[in-house]
Amino acid sequence: MAHRFESVAQVRQGLKDVNYLADDGIAGVAYLADRLGKPVLVEGPAGTGKTQLAKSIAEITGSRLIRLQCYEGLDESKALYEWNYKKQLLRIQADKNSDSWSDVHDDIFSDEFLLTRPLLEAISAPDPVVLLIDEVDRVEVETEALLLEILSEYQVSIPELGTITAKQIPMVFLTSNNTRELSEALKRRCLYLHVDYPSMDREKEIVLARVPEVSDNLADQIARIVRSIRQLDLKKSPSVSETIDWARTLVLLGIESIDAQQAKETLHVLLKYQTDIAKAAKELSVDK
Repeated sequence: MAHRFESVAQVRQGLKDVNYLADDGIAGVAYLADRLGKPVLVEGPAGTGKTQLAKSIAEITGSRLIRLQCYEGLDESKALYEWNYKKQLLRIQADKNSDSWSDVHDDIFSDEFLLTRPLLEAISAPDPVVLLIDEVDRVEVETEALLLEILSEYQVSIPELGTITAKQIPMVFLTSNNTRELSEALKRRCLYLHVDYPSMDREKEIVLARVPEVSDNLADQIARIVRSIRQLDLKKSPSVSETIDWARTLVLLGIESIDAQQAKETLHVLLKYQTDIAKAAKELSVDK
């Protein structure tokens, strides 16, 4: 199939057009993923734009986004496929007088009775697809084995049907918040990208892009305050998405310039633990 991108610069500009401000590192990995046909493992703190990267790539390429949200206990029936047992049983009952069991068996184990889940859906889709395997570090190590055939061969083996090979190579993004170490087998199949908190200047640009109503002065203040808060010893540092929520909150409140009191009164939008809010409030008071 034709390549999605002509250059790294095209990727970066395309992402910028949909308000995702990527540096050359991010754009370069996305470009190579397309050219090499390899998945991308995106690691970094929660809320730094890992999931949004996959969504933005889908948007700029006109691809359908298929998302597998990972969680503890995720199994093959929720990730790959399962058989429609109720429908199969009805078919068996309807053909109970049939002389040939092999005919019934072949019939009930056909595409008509197969329920596709995100991984198989992405493989079998005829249209361009971006597959997002979100928070892959939440599944058990054993469950990672489900992904290996797809990530290396872009195919799924179903005992009753055989091997289903991809009709087109999807762009695959796996995100991880580093809650556990991923297996070497999984990492070996992927390009690696680490997305960290942005620099102060880049975070200001992100706020201006995602919150059009915010003034340049207010965006600058927001970026500076968030940067100082992230340097504290917190249970959870504010994410970029929370920075954007805070900016929207300040705009809605009609605040043009933040003072210490206004910042402290709205810290609950930025921080989600009372101990963190107390530390940040103390820091703001000292700064004042």
